[in-house]
Amino acid sequence: MDDRPLPITDHLAELRRRLAWALGAIAIGTLLSFNFAEQIFGFLLAPATEALSTKNSHLQAIAPTEIFFTYIKCAILSGFILTLPVSFWQLWAFVAPGLYDNERRAILPFVILSSALFAGGAIFGYSVVFPIVFQFFNSWDNEWVVSAWTMKEVFSLTTRLFLAFGIAFELPLFVFFLAITRIVSARQLFAGTPYAIVVMFVLGALLTPPDFVSQVLLAGPLIVLYLAGVAVAWIFDPERRKARSDARMAESAVANRDES
Repeated sequence: MDDRPLPITDHLAELRRRLAWALGAIAIGTLLSFNFAEQIFGFLLAPATEALSTKNSHLQAIAPTEIFFTYIKCAILSGFILTLPVSFWQLWAFVAPGLYDNERRAILPFVILSSALFAGGAIFGYSVVFPIVFQFFNSWDNEWVVSAWTMKEVFSLTTRLFLAFGIAFELPLFVFFLAITRIVSARQLFAGTPYAIVVMFVLGALLTPPDFVSQVLLAGPLIVLYLAGVAVAWIFDPERRKARSDARMAESAVANRDES
């Protein structure tokens, strides 16, 4: 780790450079994705369109520009997701100068694990949660009101859920770094589990639509992921590993003394 302090202007210049690389990658991914925007849109909104098909209904566009601009947003979302490894790499490269040499070498595992966790959260939300949420909202039709969902609003909800589950599934990595940097110990994290559960349900309420179903479907996996992060943090806890090392050294010293 380089202990020499850098001027704030140097940090800002480095941040600007990293952001430029990340945004440039997203822009390229967006341009490539726009050629397939219609197919990507159909795939992302399949849970919603399948829910509507049970009542022979379809998505609607009520503004002249709605289809075009929704496809642009779809391409941006796709470009962002496709280039996540680049964004995570730039994030790690920005904080790397403040880390020790052995921590800097973790850049590749960090990028792979971060991308995999985001993808896992997005896939879980898409395959498990989205069908339940859209079927739930589609079940409120009655003789006075008939659902007439617009593609803009459904895409907005889908994007919100997609990003919420992807970001939420980064929790084990966040918990692990809290422990490995000694900000909070694994023992303290485990002791704070009841408070963490409350926070998970609050996050579930903030990140999902105002219904109890999607809130629970996000909060439940978050609690499991939090405990998984605590378990990993306990395995790699610096204080615990240091205590084990000190104990081994003490045992070795006693054994050497007995032999002599």
